[in-house]
Amino acid sequence: MKPRIFIDGEHGTTGLQIRSRMEGRADVELLSIPEAERRNAAMREDLLNTADIAILCLPDDASREVIAFLSGNTTTRVIDTSTAHRTAPGWVYGFAELEKEQASKIRDARFVANPGCYPTGAIALLRPLRDAGLLPGDYPVSVNAVSGYTGGGKQLIAQMEDAARPDHITSEHFLYRLDLAHKHLPEMKLYGRLPREPIFAPSVGRFAQGMLVQVPLHLEGVSVETVHATLADHYAGQGIVTVASPAESAAAKRLDPTELANTDLMKLHVFASPDGTRLNLVALLDNLGKGASGAAVQNMDLMLSA
Repeated sequence: MKPRIFIDGEHGTTGLQIRSRMEGRADVELLSIPEAERRNAAMREDLLNTADIAILCLPDDASREVIAFLSGNTTTRVIDTSTAHRTAPGWVYGFAELEKEQASKIRDARFVANPGCYPTGAIALLRPLRDAGLLPGDYPVSVNAVSGYTGGGKQLIAQMEDAARPDHITSEHFLYRLDLAHKHLPEMKLYGRLPREPIFAPSVGRFAQGMLVQVPLHLEGVSVETVHATLADHYAGQGIVTVASPAESAAAKRLDPTELANTDLMKLHVFASPDGTRLNLVALLDNLGKGASGAAVQNMDLMLSA
């Protein structure tokens, strides 16, 4: 029997992207609920309990309710794309390249929390340096990022694209969460192994998909070559996260946040000042690819390989 996959919230932005990635796959059976029945609790509960893997593409509170639905179920495995369980005990963080054993942990897990798009880039840059002891524990980390507007879901997409809306956004680029209280901070702190939350400045550009995440650093006594080698060694041997060569980064005149749009890949760069004392670490990814739906399908495939 083929594994049964239920995407709960398949009509939202992330759910639609996951479903499109799985169309035509003959190795799984997709369970589906009609859009008109998406609020039918009995139907949803039945599909959740029938599925081998349920992928939750829901708001945080709704994801927590789903876990309550499964209280008597010991077989359905869950991938949650919301923020609800990313730092919760008993959940495995779904960034397969986080550390050497992470893919195996995801493969064997019952509950997997899909990472956020911004944290995927930030943690990818920070974690190897923290593990190698290159980034001091008391370092005041800051993260600057720009995302495609699809990261804000259907409401932001409509605000950006529909000029007839009273809340239409005309900006080409805007900064938000000016209170520095973004919901992604706890996972950045936990999985970036930071002793305190970073200063995080997210922004949105007038492009649908793509993302740049920057971590600027002053690192005394640590060479650019050591930082690059640390990242390259950490991500060696897999084809999802790559590290640009020093020559490629040195030759770059600009970075386009849409470079990896419509892919499930991530590329890391190490840029440095001429004297090597100031660095800018940059992650390029698609906010809906490795930053969301692509990561969910990657995690599903790992879980199916158990």
